[in-house]
Amino acid sequence: MMAAAADGLGSIAIDTTQLNMSVTDPTAWATAMNNLGMVPVGLAGQQLVSDSICVPGFDPSLNMMTGITPINPMIPGMGLVPPPPPTDMSVVKEIIHCKSCTLFPPNPNLPPPSTRERPPGCKTVFVGGLPENATEEIIQEVFEQCGDITAIRKSKKNFCHIRFAEEFMVDKAIYLSGYRMRLGSSTDKKDSGRLHVDFAQARDDFYEWECKQRMLAREERHRRKLEEDRLRPPSPPAIMHYSEHEATLLAEKLKDDSKFSEAITVLLTWIERGEVNRRSANQFYSMVQSANSHVRRLMNEKANHEQEMEQAKENFKDALTGILTQFEQIVAVFNASARQKAWDHFSKAQRKNIDIWRKHSEELRNAHSEQLMGIRREEEMEMSDDESTDTPNKKMRVDESGPKDVSKNALAAQAYALKEENDSLRWQLDAYRNEVELLKQEKGQLFRTEENLTKDQQLQFLQQTMQGMQQQLLSIQEELKNKKSELEQAKEEQSHTQALLKVLQEQLKSAKELAETNGHSHEDANEINVLTVALVNQDRENNTEKRSQGLKSEKEALLIGIISTFLHVHPFGANIEYLWSYMQQLDSKISANEIEMLLMRLPRMFKQEFTGVGATLEKRWKFCAFEGIKTT
Repeated sequence: MMAAAADGLGSIAIDTTQLNMSVTDPTAWATAMNNLGMVPVGLAGQQLVSDSICVPGFDPSLNMMTGITPINPMIPGMGLVPPPPPTDMSVVKEIIHCKSCTLFPPNPNLPPPSTRERPPGCKTVFVGGLPENATEEIIQEVFEQCGDITAIRKSKKNFCHIRFAEEFMVDKAIYLSGYRMRLGSSTDKKDSGRLHVDFAQARDDFYEWECKQRMLAREERHRRKLEEDRLRPPSPPAIMHYSEHEATLLAEKLKDDSKFSEAITVLLTWIERGEVNRRSANQFYSMVQSANSHVRRLMNEKANHEQEMEQAKENFKDALTGILTQFEQIVAVFNASARQKAWDHFSKAQRKNIDIWRKHSEELRNAHSEQLMGIRREEEMEMSDDESTDTPNKKMRVDESGPKDVSKNALAAQAYALKEENDSLRWQLDAYRNEVELLKQEKGQLFRTEENLTKDQQLQFLQQTMQGMQQQLLSIQEELKNKKSELEQAKEEQSHTQALLKVLQEQLKSAKELAETNGHSHEDANEINVLTVALVNQDRENNTEKRSQGLKSEKEALLIGIISTFLHVHPFGANIEYLWSYMQQLDSKISANEIEMLLMRLPRMFKQEFTGVGATLEKRWKFCAFEGIKTT
């Protein structure tokens, strides 16, 4: 172990002469081993973590040595937390001796103690399983080796909360979870306990973490803003305000071609700001006039550029023509070499190479000729009719100048042949276009005929629906007329019954008066009442017989059957509202009035009775068809 410690000290470039301590001193070796993350065994009072006493006069704010950065206690092997072991090896914890207590490691065969999820910015740990006699000083002695302790909150139930100065110190305290703590050499249960160290959630830790996160977010926003400001393109220069002096300078700039673009921007800004008034109108007019004077210059520049472009096109076309002529000469050389007089003298390999070269040259020649024809085709499309009539004169001029230059004559002849070929191709293209237009017209006619057929079908369908709706309207009108006639008959019958009732009442009054004057008995009066009631009932039966007519539709017959069945199972009768609520479940469009009219039309099947007295008086309909059969 001492050799390993010596090797570790040599790896971080710390010389033993600089440590100023004896090599045989056990305290010095314990300090050196703590600095390297090694846990010493059998040494009383050793420290768990590196401290400034390891190197005399060490300043924590400075580096350990020149060129070496401070050691991070969170790095494995540099603090209390040992380096992560290999996956196939278990962590072996050693006995830790303190002044007031001893920490015994847990059984290595047992699973590691469980911990909760670490809260953000956690600096507080929960320590449970403390001995009953453990004091706050003993707890501080054990856990201050993990780092600076800012607060200890001890409870009476053998647990406490410890808050450290930094977050990485919590990981060192978690390492002690599972150790058995024994105070001194006592064997009493109150002096021993198994420690359980876990993360604790504290509001102070979370508040500090939030503050740190906000600070980092502010720094990030500031950094992004600086980056955006650095990458943002520079803003255009500010436009000066209008004054007579600035207007004079601007008028001079407008006359200068090199400063015109800058000056015209300033003029536009002044006009949009509303600087034009009666006083400055003449000055602005002169500046606008100066701006207008540049129109001719710009048009001349455009014409010059167009002329340069045309000249460049002509040069390019002439260069392509020269290249094409040379390709023609090369192809002519290959064709002459392929004739029998020269072909027989070449070897087989030479013939093969010549054939390959000839095909390659012909492909290049054809490609260049197509490119040249495309350029000429574009020119012909842009040419006017007058320019097209001048082409024969140009051809005659080329023919006249033939004796002077044979090569130019050959080029002109070739150009004329290409032009004729171009004309023939253009005529073929026109013919194809005409055919395409005819096909389009025929297709359009077919499409129109299909559209007409679909429209006719739609019209027929709409006509049929209109006829059906008209028939429905007529049937509804007929039903409305029938209902009106029935209503008029009911009104007439009502008026007739009311008149008859008045007559009978008068007769009854007169009969009573006669009976009183003549001294008839009470039995005679009862006979008169019975006669009047019989007359009223007979009148009602006559009216109902008049009203009762044959059933008009199958729907009414179906309604009568359903109502008869419903009233037959209700021997005490049912009011019209109850009957209508039942019928509405079968036909939602039916009304209580229709049901009552139907029942009144059939007095031999349905009769109406009054039950109750006073406020509880109620009209009920009963089914009486079977009673008529029994009586007969």
